[in-house]
Order: sequence, then structure tokens, then C-alpha cells
Amino acid sequence: MGQARVLVIGGGIVGLSTAMAVSKRLPGALVTVVEKESGLARHQTGHNSGVIHSGIYYRPDSLKARFTVQGAREIVEFAAEHGVAYEVCGKVVVATDPSEIPRLEELHRRAQANGVPGASMIGVEELREIEPNAAGVRALRVASTGIIDYVGIANAYADVVRQEGGEIRTSAKVVRIERSGDEHVVETTAGEIRCDYLINCAGLYSDVMARIAGCKPQLRIVPFRGEYYRLVESSEHLVRSLIYPVPDPAFPFLGVHFTRMVHGGVEAGPNAVLSLRREGYRKSDFHLGEAVETLSYGGFLRLSARYWQTGAGEIYRSFSKRAFVRALQRLLPALTESDLRSGGAGVRAQAIAPDGSLLDDFAIETMGGVVHVLNAPSPAATASLPIGRAVADRAAAYFGWE
Repeated sequence: MGQARVLVIGGGIVGLSTAMAVSKRLPGALVTVVEKESGLARHQTGHNSGVIHSGIYYRPDSLKARFTVQGAREIVEFAAEHGVAYEVCGKVVVATDPSEIPRLEELHRRAQANGVPGASMIGVEELREIEPNAAGVRALRVASTGIIDYVGIANAYADVVRQEGGEIRTSAKVVRIERSGDEHVVETTAGEIRCDYLINCAGLYSDVMARIAGCKPQLRIVPFRGEYYRLVESSEHLVRSLIYPVPDPAFPFLGVHFTRMVHGGVEAGPNAVLSLRREGYRKSDFHLGEAVETLSYGGFLRLSARYWQTGAGEIYRSFSKRAFVRALQRLLPALTESDLRSGGAGVRAQAIAPDGSLLDDFAIETMGGVVHVLNAPSPAATASLPIGRAVADRAAAYFGWE
């Protein structure tokens, strides 16, 4: 079919994995990735906690369940092959009250249904052997959970794309997309690009990019900021690996927890508060147009009406270190305010449907001659290799590459 020109919008881990998969799926194609920032992996990829998720939380047979279990195994193999830092250190999900045990047991059932390796229920004595400072009445040990350098992974994906003959263009923000015959004409801040096939992996702006391309996605991305503290160096011994609470099944957020990081240090958090800017990593970050768009969206208003008390609690913890510490002390009673210093923050691109429901699975859709990845929040980094192949498969079917 000659040299096909494929353009992938978004230089995060999903966009780069997709470009890599397309390069292998369509040999000889000219694959180009455009990224609006001056470097790769600057947003969700570069601001997450660096956890290799195991797949225990997700509905059996969902894309999240299948891709996370598969992706966790594959990303460890990829990291080892490409010299990216990682460690399979395991984690514990801790029930701090007997009322949480049924939900913990349900997590164990999901782990078994999803084929998660190394997941087992443990009692208090074994919990103390693994995490001596953690408090709980029972726990789920997940040996296959790990930590990794996702920015390093994203850059390794980019290297593979280049080795396959592809191109990565940074500082190239997409501002206009038009169709001209069989071509897409994509205007960026670094110049015009013409392509035969277009794939949208714009993360926090995936729905915006779909609209720029002339499509009308039903869902809307609503940004939630997750804020972290870090343990001071003298207190890092309190945590050996990863300590998680039993999550609320009504939300896709996992609750504040402790994560040892692959390059050193321990993070504590995150909370989950509405961000008034899609890339709002600070409390003071504000974008009038984006704030109005979120606050006037019917889906968000319906969600807020149902869960305003939970949202208010998250906001309170955002501004009160004492309240944040109290939430963490349920897992680690010895923790004090002096053990923590301010850390970073990330923003989760959460898709919300018009009825106010949170989209709980990855969403890859085709509209207007474009393949769109419209929902790929955590654990998308862990699942990035299977996601990339799935997007390439969808593109092959939609564009008739097969």
C-alpha cells in the first residue's frame, strides 16, 4: 500500500506504546508522534506514583483486568531488556477494621478471577513480618506488585519508535485538524503535518482533541488532582514496600497509601480533588475556560450531587495536613506530622458519562476517521504495552490495514 503516514497525538506512555505497536503492526509505515511539551511523558506518565499494578481491583473480563495482569508481566520484561529501573517488591492491602474484611475478601476473589499471581490473604502476624509498622486486622498480600521508572519506560518506547523509522516531534501542539480528501491535515505550533491515519492519545485533552477533529464524544474528561506528601529521610524506615487501604468500591481512586519509589524515598497519598485546570498540579492553578467547562458539565454535576460529602472530605484533607495525616495513621499509627514534608502532585484524566457515572474501563473508540483513546487513567501505565497493541489492532480494523 506504499508508505502509510500515521500520526499519533500525545507523547505520554500510551501514545508512545501505540506508536511502537503501529510500527510493528504496519511495517514500512512512517509513524510520527506529536507532543505539545518540549519533552515526553510530562503529564500523567511523569506525575504518577510509579507503581506496577497487579490487577486485583478491576472487574473480571474488563480491559483493565486483562491488560493490567498481562501488562505487569510484560513491562517488567521490557524494563529488564532496556535497562529501566524497576523492583518487584510486593504490597499489602490492609483492612484496619473488621467491617472492611468482606471487601478485602472480594479483592482476593477478583485477584483469583483475574489470574493475578502471588495474591494471598494473610493475618496480623504475617503482616507484621512484612510491614512491622502497619496496623490491621487482616491483609491481602500481592507479591507481583512492583515499582518502576515510567518516564524511563516512555523514553525507551520512543527509542524503539525511532529505531523502527518513526519520528518524535516535541513542542508541537495540535491546534487544528481538517480532512482534505483522503488526508488529515493537522496544524501544529511547529508546522503542518499531513497524514493518512490519525490516532488520538492526548490523555487529559483526549476529548478536546476529539472535538477539534470534528467528533462528538459522549463522555467528558474531568481532571482530579492527587496530592502527595513524602516521608522525611529519617522516617523512611517506617515503610518497607507498599501499604494500601481497602478501597471504596464506588470510586476508581485507591485511597491514601504509602509507596516506596524506585529511585529512593517514600510517598504518602494521594487524595483526589477536583482540579480547576486540566494540568493543574498546584492548588492555585486555575484556567477559567476549563473550570467553567467542568463545573457546567451535567455529568459532573450529577456525580457531585451523589458524592458531595466524599468530595468535601477530600478538599478538607487537601488543605489540612493534620487531616491528611489522620487518614494515613489508620495504616501507620506511629506516623506524625513531622514525619512528612510536601511532595508532588499528579492529575488523573477521569472520563465521566453524561449520567454522572465514572467510566471504569479503558475506552478506545473510532469516530470521524480517527481512532481515539478516550479513557486511559491508572493503571494505563502498567497496561501500556497491551493498550498500545489494542489501539493498533483497532486502527488496523478501522482503517483496513488487514
